[in-house]
Amino acid sequence: MPRINPKEVRQIAELARLGLTDDEIERLAGELDHVLEHIELVQKLDTSSVEPMTHAVPFGCPTRPDEVGAMLAPDEALANAPARHEGFFEVPRIVPATGNPGGGKDKP
Repeated sequence: MPRINPKEVRQIAELARLGLTDDEIERLAGELDHVLEHIELVQKLDTSSVEPMTHAVPFGCPTRPDEVGAMLAPDEALANAPARHEGFFEVPRIVPATGNPGGGKDKP
């Protein structure tokens, strides 16, 4: 049984704003299923004796104290924002508002 089907690929493509043909969706369903198969194999490996790491090679991660510094004024922070709304960055809605399952043009 496939781990991902064309309907799920179509939904993911829509969320990613990708326009895919039916042939591309079918091909990607097969390719993504193959990737998920590999992930499943890796998940079955016994890693209980392997020390967790952040990188594949030894890498010193220098740390510094977390200190509060000078803050930007709101106008300075938003100076290059393409859109603002009442002192905040304004971004397009990508998740439909409650009660609007079709997406549509919702106000944030």
